Amino acid sequence: MYHTVLFDLDGTLLNTIEDLADAGNRLCAARGWPTHTVDQFRYLVGNGIPKLIERLTPEDRRTPEVLEAAYHDFDADYHDHMFDKTAPYPGMPELLAVLNARGVRLAVFSNKDDALARGVVAHYFDPSLFVQVRGAFADVPKKPAPEGTLALMAQIGADPATTLYVGDSNVDVATAKNAGLPCCGVLWGFRTREELSEAGADYLAADTDALARVILGEDV
Repeated sequence: MYHTVLFDLDGTLLNTIEDLADAGNRLCAARGWPTHTVDQFRYLVGNGIPKLIERLTPEDRRTPEVLEAAYHDFDADYHDHMFDKTAPYPGMPELLAVLNARGVRLAVFSNKDDALARGVVAHYFDPSLFVQVRGAFADVPKKPAPEGTLALMAQIGADPATTLYVGDSNVDVATAKNAGLPCCGVLWGFRTREELSEAGADYLAADTDALARVILGEDV
């Protein structure tokens, strides 16, 4: 049984891909840049909004001024529309409640801006379920760098021997490995079983019942 679980946010707790894709495509359309399908956005996201903006910006336009302006326009638009289509994955609210009742400490670690991550989590979940929600800070390297994960674990007093990281992409598997944690890859998110397996996920969960069994170490 794991006593502490660190959850990725986008693609793990919440299906945010359509709102991210819509905001990204509005940004691109307004600038005359190529737009992308929702499936393409699954591989554009995962490393934070600044990296998403860089990937959306044509290579010959990636000046600091263009990237900064695009970031601010995306940020404003996404704030206005981030609750349009986003929703928790099926069974996730129930799973969090069960884990909380069983005494498992839950935390969220996202590459979203810290204030944004906190706001999104508070909108869709009971914040009291989590001992901490942490997003990205400008002066801390983003996932998969270990600094943020280790800072979160120190803040909540998590024991690495009984802590599990849960995410949906190779970035999440690398995040866990870089921090010395086992990782459970979830198969309902933005990436594929093959990607998670190749990245070295210790477990794979096809649904929230399977994830509960991994965390609790028993049939539930």
